[in-house]
Amino acid sequence: MKKVLSMLGIAVLAIAAFGVNAHASMKDKTWTGWISDSSCGVKGADASHAACGVKCVKDKGASWVFVTSAKKVIKIDNQDAVNSDNDLGHQVKVTGHMNADGTMHVTSVAAAGMAMSKDM
Repeated sequence: MKKVLSMLGIAVLAIAAFGVNAHASMKDKTWTGWISDSSCGVKGADASHAACGVKCVKDKGASWVFVTSAKKVIKIDNQDAVNSDNDLGHQVKVTGHMNADGTMHVTSVAAAGMAMSKDM
């Protein structure tokens, strides 16, 4: 019985250590690109797309996505991080981290200005 409890204790510690390491790897990074909607994707990565994006999200059930400078479309898991009044129609710097499922968790969105981009 002691052996079983010892093994169980070691397993719990290993799982806890893995959880801490997995969370530590989720440090925020910043990328430059565009906020678009899931219906238009890469086609929405330009200044003329803002009104269309808002309509698709509000009326047609699309969701916000991030389009990298390398034209990769990434689903945003926390949709409320996007402010359609401020974040559409221009290049943005998105700060956040990638989730294990390939979605992005956004902590902030700001106008890109002259920022250098990190391609994904």
